[in-house]
Amino acid sequence: MTTALTSAITSSDTAQAPMLPGSAEAKTSDARSAATDFLQIESIVLNLDASLRVHARAHFFSWTQGLLQSLIRHELLICTLCLGKPPAFRADGFSMTTPEPNLFSDMFLRDTAVAPTLLKAWEERRYQPVILDVGPANPPLGSGGFARELERLGATQLLVHGIHDAEGRAISLFTFACRPGSASQRQAYLVQLLAPSLHAAWIRTQLTKRAETTGDKAAGGNVLTVREMDILKWIYLGKSNFEIGAILKISPLTVKNHVQKILRKLNVVNRTQAIGKSLELRILNP
Repeated sequence: MTTALTSAITSSDTAQAPMLPGSAEAKTSDARSAATDFLQIESIVLNLDASLRVHARAHFFSWTQGLLQSLIRHELLICTLCLGKPPAFRADGFSMTTPEPNLFSDMFLRDTAVAPTLLKAWEERRYQPVILDVGPANPPLGSGGFARELERLGATQLLVHGIHDAEGRAISLFTFACRPGSASQRQAYLVQLLAPSLHAAWIRTQLTKRAETTGDKAAGGNVLTVREMDILKWIYLGKSNFEIGAILKISPLTVKNHVQKILRKLNVVNRTQAIGKSLELRILNP
């Protein structure tokens, strides 16, 4: 009886005993941890180096959907430029999981509550990375087409971080759509570490795109009439069709017709996109 009791106590003590410093188990654990840390540091350095080689959209796609996945696993990345005040958003999607990432960026902009909600959440966190779940518990994000597409993709957890200027105004916002439960505080830290490189690389792609669309810029400036330019400026200032009509002494219906022509000429689908594109092409100079 005594022998059995002694054996049980010894076995229990052995199972719960912590690893002693210098023991074989502790050395193995330390070696494994050091190897993991070294590999992650190496991956971070490689990603920072790769970001410097990004000068076009294709480069950005290859980097974010390739090497960057080793640090931040995601199904979809939406990069958003925040232009003007109040901000107008311009977005682009990148994904190896879906053949139509542009569908997500279009939905991201069409659901007009999504980008402002993400931006507000990030600002309220004092510009720290934010992890959000898309679903019924988060109505602004879980009630539109963008949320439905994320559910179809199986990527309903969002990791959001961005870059702001010296006055606290957002310049860019990066939204990683991940599998549920895969966005952790470790990934949030890595996003914070890599955000400046993401921003710089993304901005370079926009500069390249702008140089390629110089002809579009000239054409856009030429096809908009003086009246349409006036209306575009009032849209930028947040005025409704009724308010613009009162200012310009024309009917709200006439304003609506002009707005439709502006959208068609700029090849966009809503007023927010019209402001974003006109700012990008410098048709509008507030």
